[in-house]
Amino acid sequence: MFRNQYDTDVTTWSPAGRLFQVEYAMEAVKQGSAAIGLRSKTHVVLACVNKANSELSSHQRKIFKVDDHIGVAIAGLTADGRVLSRYMRSECINYSYTYESPLPVGRLVVQLADKAQVCTQRSWKRPYGVGLLVGGLDESGAHLYYNCPSGNYFEYQAFAIGSRSQAAKTYLERRFENFVDSSRDDLIKDALIAVRETLQGETLKSSICTVAVLGVGEAFHILDQETVQKLIDAFEIVKEAEGPAGEPDATADEQSGAAVADQATGADQGPTDQGVAPMEM
Repeated sequence: MFRNQYDTDVTTWSPAGRLFQVEYAMEAVKQGSAAIGLRSKTHVVLACVNKANSELSSHQRKIFKVDDHIGVAIAGLTADGRVLSRYMRSECINYSYTYESPLPVGRLVVQLADKAQVCTQRSWKRPYGVGLLVGGLDESGAHLYYNCPSGNYFEYQAFAIGSRSQAAKTYLERRFENFVDSSRDDLIKDALIAVRETLQGETLKSSICTVAVLGVGEAFHILDQETVQKLIDAFEIVKEAEGPAGEPDATADEQSGAAVADQATGADQGPTDQGVAPMEM
């Protein structure tokens, strides 16, 4: 995308019927580190990739608790996501104080979308440069929504946003039919595999990913690093044990060669993330 005469403010339409600043905000979401969400009938799992600006700095938080029954994962401008999560938290508190019951997830998502939409028709404002995966549990069951900077929102069984999210989407599309009846541990395992797909050859460790869980009888909480690492280790052991079973040596050699080629490709594509601005971690 390049600067043109129709992107000076968010209220200027191009002859093709486009709002370029809204599209730029959606592009910021694609540049952020990956965030993934999955849901079953009883549980919602959110996961994200932790990226630090340098080896000397810590990573930005990408998953926020909104209420005991709602959590959010973000991709894009972390500062915008932090402001919106605080707004969501205030709405939950106000609703709970007024009606003495938890705020329904769908109603909160609509309010969030309306807030984002206002920024697309005020010349003195700019769109929020962040995408949010909102996971929640209410009387109607588990929900997973994606809120877009344009003000649109969609409900998903599983979804991924951010940098290299297409690889995770491909995996989720192959598996989503099983998610409805999946157990808590199976959802977490699928979330970790989806996160690994976005790393392109980098080793999956608890230090570079965050996982949060919400379910029936289980308030929203972020898993500690030790628990996540144990789950990762168990997943890697299963994969190594199942991989060579029942396959000829020639096939195994071909697969190892393909793996080396994939790693080389990932290494070639690695520097593309170096142009990402620090605020889009």
